[in-house]
Amino acid sequence: MAVLWDAARELLTVEEAAKYLGVKQSAIYTWAWRKTIPSVRMDFRLLFDRDDLDKLRGESLS
Repeated sequence: MAVLWDAARELLTVEEAAKYLGVKQSAIYTWAWRKTIPSVRMDFRLLFDRDDLDKLRGESLS
């Protein structure tokens, strides 16, 4: 059986993700639309897992 939700995951809003990565919010929307970073929609909000943002940060620094 697949786990649908892991309560230990920290989900960030677009604004929080942009601040965390040091980019504009428009970049976050673009990356989500292009599926560069995984996202989830909840109640009309786009959310991002901090672990996924860390992976993106690590790839861009390599």
